[in-house]
Amino acid sequence: MTKDESGGKRPTLKDVALAAGVSVATASYALNDVGSVGGDTRRHVLEVAARLGYRPNLSAKAMRTGKTSAIGLILPDLTNPFFPALAQNVVHAARESAYSVFVTDTQGSHEAERAAAQALIQRGVDGLIWFPINDEDTLADLTGGLPVLVLDRDNPRHDLIQIDVDSGGRMAAERLIRAGHRRIGVISGPTDVRSSRQRSESSVEVLRRHDALAWHLHNAYSFDLEPAVAAAVAEGSATALCVGADLIALGAINTLRQRGLRVPEDVSIIGFDNIPYGALAFPGLSTINIPVEEMGIEAVNTLLRRIAKPAESRRRLVFDVTYVERGTVAPPPAP
Repeated sequence: MTKDESGGKRPTLKDVALAAGVSVATASYALNDVGSVGGDTRRHVLEVAARLGYRPNLSAKAMRTGKTSAIGLILPDLTNPFFPALAQNVVHAARESAYSVFVTDTQGSHEAERAAAQALIQRGVDGLIWFPINDEDTLADLTGGLPVLVLDRDNPRHDLIQIDVDSGGRMAAERLIRAGHRRIGVISGPTDVRSSRQRSESSVEVLRRHDALAWHLHNAYSFDLEPAVAAAVAEGSATALCVGADLIALGAINTLRQRGLRVPEDVSIIGFDNIPYGALAFPGLSTINIPVEEMGIEAVNTLLRRIAKPAESRRRLVFDVTYVERGTVAPPPAP
């Protein structure tokens, strides 16, 4: 046995094989679930390995195979409920392919984004799933030939997974028009993000066509509203709000309640993202659903395909969105 960092003895593959009464090759096949090892033998080897406290030497495996069976996931803000849900689905999908995931949160900082990428690359990850802060390619000089999958942003160098935000913005605006609203405010997310701009621009286009746009303002992806946004929401000039993110929509509902305005009796609201908190709110937040589970699964599958076949043509997948009716849309109040 070799010594571990605590000074104790760390069992090796050879120790497991000896204790199990099998060859080293058979022990390796059983532990890695490959080869033609019988079920009983595999279970026996696994039991022996567990009893001995055997842990595979991933560094040695990486040296042999050139792979670590680990990927990195770089997210911009884990305080936004959308991203933990995405991370969970990525981790589950990776586990199905025997990959582990290192998750990092850049907290909206380009410096932290670069530092996270550097740390993951130094760890030897086989690839990255990256949800950039905005449309700037801050990692262009770092990733080199490393397989990278980019989520929800434009990037000419990497595989992309995006959502049909144009369709989502139109759905939200058209639903409010059908409910009878003709004074509708639009709150979009940050202007330096393409998908954020497209969500609001498609809504604004529909509302202008119906002469129903009351105002259009921007807010960070946050529950806390900017002063100008909070003032516009509270003044009641809009009978409905078309909001580019559920987190902002929930902040708007809070502001309305503080001003004594009811949702949806006085003001209707539609969000975007379908985060879990929206379904738990009262009334439940009507929203545009992003298929986060499917996105997470496909992100992993696409990245692993790129790892296996690095010369394949660049891929771009676009997921459809759907409208989720809950309890925040009603006809406008009587004049």
